[in-house]
Amino acid sequence: MTELSFPERVRALRAALLDWFSTHKRPLPWRTDYTPYAVWISEIMLQQTQMERGVAYFNRWMERFPDVAAVAAAPEEEVLRLWEGLGYYSRARHLHKAARQIMERHGGVFPSDPARLRELPGVGPYTAGAVASIAFGHDLPCVDANVERVLARVFDIDSPVRQEPAAGRIRALALDLVPPGRARDHNQAMMELGALVCRKKPLCDQCPLASLCESRRLGIVRERPVPGRKATITPLLVATGVLRQRGRIFVQKRPERGVWAGLWEFPGGRVEEGETPEQAVVREFMEETGFAVRVAENLGVIRHGYTTYRITLHCFGLELAGGLAPRPDPPVLAAADEYRWAELRELDALAMPAAHRKLADRLER
Repeated sequence: MTELSFPERVRALRAALLDWFSTHKRPLPWRTDYTPYAVWISEIMLQQTQMERGVAYFNRWMERFPDVAAVAAAPEEEVLRLWEGLGYYSRARHLHKAARQIMERHGGVFPSDPARLRELPGVGPYTAGAVASIAFGHDLPCVDANVERVLARVFDIDSPVRQEPAAGRIRALALDLVPPGRARDHNQAMMELGALVCRKKPLCDQCPLASLCESRRLGIVRERPVPGRKATITPLLVATGVLRQRGRIFVQKRPERGVWAGLWEFPGGRVEEGETPEQAVVREFMEETGFAVRVAENLGVIRHGYTTYRITLHCFGLELAGGLAPRPDPPVLAAADEYRWAELRELDALAMPAAHRKLADRLER
């Protein structure tokens, strides 16, 4: 391998990768016709989402929103509800705004120019490259975590791939490797290889690039890619309450900016030092709504992990401190833009953060 020049290595790598992909590519639903809309939706969904889960969400999404026009015409609430469970809700909001922009500025036709793609909300360099190359055949690379891992091993990149100078070398290599006219298959092959073979625990004996891999030659495959600094995981102790009044449940919608923007929730917040969860939910309800409440029942604990947080959510059934009076005056919303007294069955249509959805499901059971 070391006797090959760089152009020779590039040609060998391209050929081996495309040959492998022709035999091993997975039958994914957006690969049936590679429409720009389907490619776009799949790429947005698969960010931070495992493939099996992404396919299920993609199929459900396409049943409800078969094209850009359907997304653009839908209210944001419905888009967020269908996205629920994928997390990172800003992706869904950007997708919704982008669909409307395509309808308004491009006559409903998906732009093929990479520069025009970058103008769409939520479309960064990776997504633009993916749609431009896979849907439209532009000779551009796609660099996701799988591609970073493959290139770090094959070319023995010895510093963290998300930081310079490694990040710049990864981008340059990815561009050099794209075979003219074959970007669609090549980019998918790179990502597929990283997902199926060149995984965190690599299957080197199954890899079509084994003879071209510098890290394998040196015996350091498991040391590549060099890890970057790990994100700090912060534990959060939180209390939330379900206030029922005359058969309805109080929920509130968070502001359009900030954590869980635009999602519906049961009011609550962090348990402060020296507080019990019961004391915290009573205090939080007063601070967020102006309602004086008391704990009527313990609904258990829900644990849920986010990217940088691990939440322990203490859940309580509440009642107004004044007893079963007529429904109280409108709340004084301090942490929300809207509120609703909803029937239990109506909660299913509201987009909620994952931990609050788990609580809603618990109420239904």
